[in-house]
Amino acid sequence: MPITKTTQKVDINQRRIINGADADVIQLYPMRHTFAWDAYNAANSNHWLPTEISMQKDIEHWKSPTTLTEDERRAFKTVLGFFTTADSIAANNVVLAMYKHISSPECRMYLLRQAYEEAIHTHAYQYIVESLGLDEGEIFNMYREVDAIYDKDEFILSFNEGIFNSEFKTGTFENDQKFLENMVVFSLILEGIFFYSSFAVMFGFQRQNKMIGSAEQIQYIMRDESQHLNFGINIINTIKEEQPELWTPEFQTHIINLIKKAVDLEAKFAAEVFPKGIFGMNADGFRKYIEHIADRRLARVGLPVQYNTPNPFPWMSEAIDLNKEKNFFETRVTEYKTGGTLEW
Repeated sequence: MPITKTTQKVDINQRRIINGADADVIQLYPMRHTFAWDAYNAANSNHWLPTEISMQKDIEHWKSPTTLTEDERRAFKTVLGFFTTADSIAANNVVLAMYKHISSPECRMYLLRQAYEEAIHTHAYQYIVESLGLDEGEIFNMYREVDAIYDKDEFILSFNEGIFNSEFKTGTFENDQKFLENMVVFSLILEGIFFYSSFAVMFGFQRQNKMIGSAEQIQYIMRDESQHLNFGINIINTIKEEQPELWTPEFQTHIINLIKKAVDLEAKFAAEVFPKGIFGMNADGFRKYIEHIADRRLARVGLPVQYNTPNPFPWMSEAIDLNKEKNFFETRVTEYKTGGTLEW
């Protein structure tokens, strides 16, 4: 991007999430989108690394012939297989789509931090795989072999075809709406729905006092993903304010239908991966939980809820504290600590 030599200062009123009139991503101030700066600072206070967490108990549990059932081993590996591909997809979207088209400097600051966190998550999965002596090829290639994972990934990636194109640019109604659709798919669906039955399973292990090191890492990842989700929702809602013409009734119906499709895919994933149920959670319970989560996502962007399903796994609120998703940054002084001192 060329620099225009001028004495005229940046006008805060020209700042936009996309299509900022000054498009000067070099100047952080004047700052318009303060939610992004809050997110950036909260994330820095929340820094952690996988190697801070002991895997000794997990190694003992995995080597033990009696601690884990075959169904539990299969569920653990499949969930891990999904996580590995999901965070890679998210990282690619941050670097190749969001960062390229977002013109808000403070939002770009947070995206750099988010991209780093996605790398930490991939590091965590590799740390778990290596610690337990799992077959790396089996885990990291599951998205190609397990239909339930492939279907979710294929659904998400189908929305990249236009926005990843090197010639794609925002600035037209059609392309701006395409970018907004991308934000919905990656924030509300990938990070806000597709992770959640897998989170429930990992925290199920924790409730049984099994694979506790792996589960603790997933808790840190869940906390990061909650930040990513909140940031994405703020981006969506701010674009709605800055460019209300994009949020047409037809587009809203389209988003609701995408969410419904995502619920079906995630329920199918849970039913196929955990056919006998696990830790007292069955296919019906997973679907109800996913519907409950989906309604929360719809409400956060001002769309009508579709299911009105109560949370069938109330203990999940203790594990991931869903209430924190609403005001995640307001409590960061007390809720965020470095990885080594965090208490759950």
